[in-house]
Parts: sequence; C-alpha cells; structure tokens
Amino acid sequence: ATIFGTSSDYRLKENVTDITDGITRVKQLSPKRFNFIADADKKIDGFIAHEAQAVVPEAVTGTKDGMEDEEHEVAPAELDDNGKIVKESVMGTRSVPKMQGIDQAKIVPLLTAALQEAIAKIETLESENTAIKARLDALEAE
Repeated sequence: ATIFGTSSDYRLKENVTDITDGITRVKQLSPKRFNFIADADKKIDGFIAHEAQAVVPEAVTGTKDGMEDEEHEVAPAELDDNGKIVKESVMGTRSVPKMQGIDQAKIVPLLTAALQEAIAKIETLESENTAIKARLDALEAE
C-alpha cells in the first residue's frame, strides 16, 4: 500500500480561515473524461492542469506550455577498433516540453467546503419547506 501524507498539525499553520466560497470555486472547475496519449484504451476522469490552476493553484505544478532545455547527444563519439575514443561525442541543447502536474488530493478541501455549503442550503430549504407545509396545513384546516 502507498500512503501520501501531508503535514497538517495546527501548530504548523497560521492565518487559518474557513473556506466560504466553496460552491463558487467548484463551479469554476471543469472536470473532464479523457485518455492519456500513451494509453489510448483507458479512459479516466480528471482535470486539465492549467484549467484547475486558475481555481486551485496550490494543486498544480509547472506552467501552461512550459518548456525546459535538455542536453542531448547530437553525434555519438567515434571509437577505433580497440574501443578508444578518437572523436568525442557532440552534445547540444534542445527545448522540450516541461509537463504540468496536478495533485488532485489538494482539491479535496475545496470539494468538502462546497459540499458543506450545499448541505447547509439544503437543510435551510427543507426547514423552510416544512414551515410552508405547516402553514398550508393550518390554512386548509380553517
């Protein structure tokens, strides 16, 4: 089993506030269904990193369309019949994509806050509905 743990002790934190805009932010997320190019037969649910970064930046690493320089061999070394290098390899630098990553676990607190907000709204509506039904029942009884 693999366990990913994150430091969470209150003694490590400051400026702690409640998430009060959970529903608003969750509505900005754009979950997708897709496959990775390397595994065309396996569909999964997830997010496009740069889209999620706008809502939960701490969950995403890297930058959209990021690139990095990579050293690579342009021409291999040449060896004589005894395996001795007679000409060194030629190295060069090329720009390659630096892919973004996402830690979906960092979206869980936002989802929890949004769910709590939704539950509170449902409970309020249920309470109001019960009160309205009681008033209607009282009016019908008159």
